[in-house]
Amino acid sequence: MTIISVENLKKRFNLEAGFFARFGRFVYAVNGVSFSINENESYGLVGESGCGKTTTARLLVRMYRHDEGSIIWRAGNDVAALTGRALKNYREKVKYVFQDPARSLNPRMTVYEVLTAGYRWSPSWPGHAEARREAAAILEETGLSARDLERRPVEFSGGQRQRISIARGLIMKPELLICDEVVSALDVSVQGQILNLLLDLKSRHRLSLLFIAHDLKVASYFCDRIGVMYRGELVEEAPADNLYQTGRHPYTELLFRSARAGHFAAKNAAREGGAGEAEIIRGEAATALAEITGCFFAGRCPRAEEICRREHPLWRTLPSGNGTAHRVRCHRIDD
Repeated sequence: MTIISVENLKKRFNLEAGFFARFGRFVYAVNGVSFSINENESYGLVGESGCGKTTTARLLVRMYRHDEGSIIWRAGNDVAALTGRALKNYREKVKYVFQDPARSLNPRMTVYEVLTAGYRWSPSWPGHAEARREAAAILEETGLSARDLERRPVEFSGGQRQRISIARGLIMKPELLICDEVVSALDVSVQGQILNLLLDLKSRHRLSLLFIAHDLKVASYFCDRIGVMYRGELVEEAPADNLYQTGRHPYTELLFRSARAGHFAAKNAAREGGAGEAEIIRGEAATALAEITGCFFAGRCPRAEEICRREHPLWRTLPSGNGTAHRVRCHRIDD
């Protein structure tokens, strides 16, 4: 069953800020994004920095309002139309875990205060005694101790602070958890611990997850399906377990190739004592300051032809072999 559905989502920001800023020049951050997330599913949004992943996620929780398109929660609830108690209930069901816990956790608060700061304004607030019991239980479930409730976030390591952020997201029993680059700032060994923790929590609580990452390898390990974003739109969507072998969009192929090059460059650097250098994606990136009529990736694509610069590619559905749709937005894809 679909838990949230996004259709043709668009968002632009005025290029200049301030009261006297001119209006009319825009940054086109999200350009017609469509996807859905099912119950107990991990859906990944993957792409380079600045491709619109975080903006898309923040539109889902109404941190920003979208300009066009729709966000539908469960059975026909239009998120843009929610107000008052209905909006509060929605925000209880959809929780956001930020990339940097050092900045998203108030250093003046105790862990208990961090976990319950939003909870106490909820219609489901059970009172301090029960809330403290729930906070202790969720903290232990994320790998910390009930004794940590009176400590402050600054006393913990980066990985432990991320566990506190996850516990804060879970205490109100959400149905969808948005994880925005939650492991990108952590050491590799700690990344694995946090990913395994999230997988365990997903199974235990039957959570749905929107997992935002720039690392395709991490997303392929963690997610059920992956949407690859470039310049504010999805260019490919496929099951995660075989995207490595079946990725067809030139941008997806280059991301995997760059990841492999980075891996081998790091190994060579460690062996030779050098810095190492990963393969980069060359070419001129499409500007986000103007609407584009052709393929957004044409300026960097090694297979681009004239039609790519002239016409915007539509979705093409490819056979995936496991019953899950594999979609690609490219003129140069043959079935």
